[in-house]
Amino acid sequence: MAKVYPSDVKGPFRDRRTLVSAILFVIFLVLPWIKIRGEQALLLDIGHRRFSILGFSFWAHDAPLLLFVVGIVILAIALFTALFGRVWCGWACPQTVFIDLIYRRIERWIEGDAFVRKRLDVGNWNEVKIAKKSAKWFLYVIVSLILSHSFLAYFVGTQALSHMIASSPVNNPGSFMVMLGMFGLVLFDFGWFREKFCIYVCPYGRLQSVLLDEYSWVVAYDQQRGEPRRGVSDLSKGDCVACNRCVQVCPTGIDIRNGLQLECISCTACMDACDVVMSKVGKPAGLIRYASRASGALSSILRPRPLFYLSILAVLITGFGWVVHTRRPVETVMIRAVGAPYQTILRQDQKPVIVNHFHLDLQNQTMEPQSLYVEIDPELANQGVEIISANLPVRLTAGQFKRIDLFVQFGTHILSDGKASVTFRFISPSHVEEKEERLVGPFK
Repeated sequence: MAKVYPSDVKGPFRDRRTLVSAILFVIFLVLPWIKIRGEQALLLDIGHRRFSILGFSFWAHDAPLLLFVVGIVILAIALFTALFGRVWCGWACPQTVFIDLIYRRIERWIEGDAFVRKRLDVGNWNEVKIAKKSAKWFLYVIVSLILSHSFLAYFVGTQALSHMIASSPVNNPGSFMVMLGMFGLVLFDFGWFREKFCIYVCPYGRLQSVLLDEYSWVVAYDQQRGEPRRGVSDLSKGDCVACNRCVQVCPTGIDIRNGLQLECISCTACMDACDVVMSKVGKPAGLIRYASRASGALSSILRPRPLFYLSILAVLITGFGWVVHTRRPVETVMIRAVGAPYQTILRQDQKPVIVNHFHLDLQNQTMEPQSLYVEIDPELANQGVEIISANLPVRLTAGQFKRIDLFVQFGTHILSDGKASVTFRFISPSHVEEKEERLVGPFK
């Protein structure tokens, strides 16, 4: 595929996209440094199997919860695609944001407009060409290093990243290699591969036929109004003057007049370019505009496909909210130990007592250390039921799993038909949980 040299374009959509891109770029750089509930706003620490998303902490054993997050993201993209076409590609995809906001601007600033860049590329190597290419790729390297380090912050944390930057790469070989690999991919993709990624690699364009329907918004050329194409002086034909300006500004090099194509990323560059030409020839704007394939106008969002996506998305969001809301800081599982169901021992006063042995599995589900106390039902405690353990209170570091042995000692007077129910209270700094278990002993 020949290299594409998209021309510069100005217009209202260009200005809006620049504003959106700038906001997203700032969010990308700043988000890892924002703290919510004392934790990084977005942290995907795969090495330590811990994840922090907008103040909520998750661990490897919370994989089912992360499936909610993945499902919500996928359904949200599907919903927005069904409604607004490839708005993600043209307005929010990192491929578009970083290339359009940074890399193409550096290229234009150093090498000039599209015609000058093309002439420079096909020309012989000389001092001017070497100087411009070196300056451009030097700035590309600087920007790519910033992006790759910022990307790494989402996976190792900003505090760890600061220490890594200040120390030798030898001290953190794994993270350094990840950053180096990411740097190479960013430099290759945003600096050279560019539109080829959207055309040949990204699967999203090929999925649009599944996600779109005839009422989805797309960037479309008005065939009825524009055809047959004409020259500027021929006023008897369609409004399209065949200036090819829409092709010149397209970042993937397609002709939008040929209809919806998988290479179209809905960046609206052709819309701004065409509106400028229409104003110059005294014709109304909108020859290329957002429209639907069914009616040629913008359609209502109240349609079966978007409503179907929206209903599933609402279920996922509700389910995720309920699970997070009911999630306990310390997960407790109490199981009876394997072996004899009970033992009879003699106390120092030679009175027999029954002992039941339990295993208590504890999982700290927060990023903070936790202390856990275990208490017995006060009414039974007054009757001599006692918890014996060398591990109480239990101290758990962030995300730690621990199993402790718990022995419950009691007299036979509390038993009825060889059993009795007892309520345990598990007390942590921010949560109190009660569990009912059964004590067993000899029949009276």
